[in-house]
Amino acid sequence: MSVRVGIIGVGIMGADHARTLATQVPGATLQAIFDADAARAKAVAAETGAVSLAKGPVALINDPAIDAVILASPDSTHAPLTLAAIAAGKPVLCEKPLAPTAREALEIVAAEALRGKRLVQVGYMRRFDPAYVELKARLGSGALGPALMFHCFHRNVAAPDWFDAKMAIGNSAVHEFDIARWLLDTELATVQGFKPRGAGTNAAAAPVFLVFETVAGPLVNVEVFNNAAYGYDVRGELVCEKGTLALRAPTRTEIRAAFAHSTAYPADWRPWFADAYRLQLQAWIRAIESGDSVGASAWDGYAAAAVAEAGWESLVSGTRAKVELATRPALYG
Repeated sequence: MSVRVGIIGVGIMGADHARTLATQVPGATLQAIFDADAARAKAVAAETGAVSLAKGPVALINDPAIDAVILASPDSTHAPLTLAAIAAGKPVLCEKPLAPTAREALEIVAAEALRGKRLVQVGYMRRFDPAYVELKARLGSGALGPALMFHCFHRNVAAPDWFDAKMAIGNSAVHEFDIARWLLDTELATVQGFKPRGAGTNAAAAPVFLVFETVAGPLVNVEVFNNAAYGYDVRGELVCEKGTLALRAPTRTEIRAAFAHSTAYPADWRPWFADAYRLQLQAWIRAIESGDSVGASAWDGYAAAAVAEAGWESLVSGTRAKVELATRPALYG
């Protein structure tokens, strides 16, 4: 039996998900597509062989021909459409953030807990990235002792005009919040936010630097720079008592020319995390087939949103902020 998947939103990420499902995920059928841009939906459906075009997002979710849903629609739609999927009893892979606010994310947690089954997976694909998976495995082996610090860098080429520091925290840095919680197996407890002073740094998308204390003890720092200009770049270094572990970029070619040895940076995140997206979708389909759940849960999506709100509070106030979390339902262990 094939898992029949519907995709809501086929912009950059939704179209990529459609292509990956159609070509690299055994056991999945791309059943239906919906996008507010009808022409774009039709083009992606033709390219990927989607069976049909849905008349609307809720119609797609409630369609009996759909077994599972991918949400790659605008952030403001994530909460209501995820709730609709839960009400329909259908597994849903929701791109980050789960919701624009922690309050809305907590409503999703409550709805899923009331149903008594995990249906929501949030698209924090780094949990499936081979480099991060190896980082967690090596930390778990105990060979380097316990973790002391985790340094994170997240840089983009250029931010659009409407992108600001609040979005840098709530839309970009949430990947670091989630991967730090997952890697260190602890919650982020407090945060202090900073913005550098100097030439050009008064722009809305100037770098943001966040320092976290965790419940278990390790420190975490996150730099987000969305106007770094030189390319898309993600780095992570885990400092342990007996050594360090660092991510290595997925470099496939090296250039030797003009008395220099170099490697190229991608223009955005998709080449860097192509394997992670594919492995995430494959694991999601396998979990649906087995009735299991994998990846970041609705609770993880809520926790990332709560951390983002605390980070923004600290950046505005100039003081350290506490990350306040609700009581975790038993459904999430």
